[in-house]
Amino acid sequence: MRRRLGLFDTVVLGLGSMIGAGIFVALAPAAAAAGSGLLIGLAVAAVVAVCNAMSSARLAARYPQSGGTYVYGRERLGPFWGHTAGWSFVVGKTASCAAMALTVGWYVWPEHANAVAAASVIALTALGYAGVQRSAALTRVIVALVLAVLTVVVVVLLGAGDADREVFAIGDDVTAYGVLQAAGLLFFAFAGYARIATLGEEVRDPARTIPRAVALALAIALTVYAVVAIAVVGELGVAGLASATAPLSEAVRVAGFAGLAPVVSIAAAAAALGALLALLLGVSRTVLAMARDRHLPGRLAAVHPEHGTPHRAEIAVGAVVAVVAALADVRAAIGFSSFGVLLYYAVANAAAWTLTATLGARLVPAVGLAGCLLLAFTLPPASVLAGAAVVLVGMVAYLTGGAHRHGV
Repeated sequence: MRRRLGLFDTVVLGLGSMIGAGIFVALAPAAAAAGSGLLIGLAVAAVVAVCNAMSSARLAARYPQSGGTYVYGRERLGPFWGHTAGWSFVVGKTASCAAMALTVGWYVWPEHANAVAAASVIALTALGYAGVQRSAALTRVIVALVLAVLTVVVVVLLGAGDADREVFAIGDDVTAYGVLQAAGLLFFAFAGYARIATLGEEVRDPARTIPRAVALALAIALTVYAVVAIAVVGELGVAGLASATAPLSEAVRVAGFAGLAPVVSIAAAAAALGALLALLLGVSRTVLAMARDRHLPGRLAAVHPEHGTPHRAEIAVGAVVAVVAALADVRAAIGFSSFGVLLYYAVANAAAWTLTATLGARLVPAVGLAGCLLLAFTLPPASVLAGAAVVLVGMVAYLTGGAHRHGV
């Protein structure tokens, strides 16, 4: 594959994944879980995300290949864990893609949200097929638009809204389980830096570019999420946020700026499209890597001779996501996605642990591994059960067929 992406485009693709539907929809279910402990949950999610990002950046610099943690797990822990990471990523991010597409549908045409979602997937799959540079160009425009709108929303809410500082007080409704569940749901929005690692074969000077891009993209995203969350909670309160179907739009209405609500809706749709585009790129690259190793059908490993893209993997991923988007519910998809991706990063941290025997260097992957497992299994029970069942299917499939195929 061709190395076309520099630092700027790589950061933008990461931001396109992180500043997406999560900022517009994940805050509400997280507030319902954590109550007045929402900001604590946000902080916990941020700590786990930073550990995961640091581990992923170190591994990506060592193994600049498409596939992300699938490659790291295979190289550092063995084929079984590589396969498990890749499978967890593909199924988790397929649900995430569906969540992004459904967010577009609900904001653009609620009465036909599923049809709009499926059409969005098909259109962006065609764009990705044409080349990663075109995808990066569109993502630049989307990220600029969304950041501009979010800036206006924060200025309005903090500067002209009727914020009440008492809403930030920690009340009796806070429980450790609720805070951790909220952190797991909010993690859904932070995991975009994985897209940077999965593009390892398309980044120039990956050993230097990928760690810098991961750090920059995550720092920007965490800052944006923290500021937006504080502004929205200050205006709506935790209870109002938990019950809102479109939290940012509701917040500007309550602040007396109803005319901004349609602009927020447009930004929400654009952000979800940007995240969906970046996610489709990341999932297809992981499918490419797994197909190369025969964990998935070998035909999916083909690279287009003209565009330099894994075109068969992109078509397959797009088709599956379009079907899921036609049937899924956005909030259920968030929980399912978080479970799969948290397991994916658990393998990444375990792989990073093996890079050095120094106790200090192992602290970050140790915290990341423990945090991922803790957040994964404190998600809503339905998400845990469904996610565990699908991941187990992948493990059993490998043990009963894949291991023999690969001579393990």
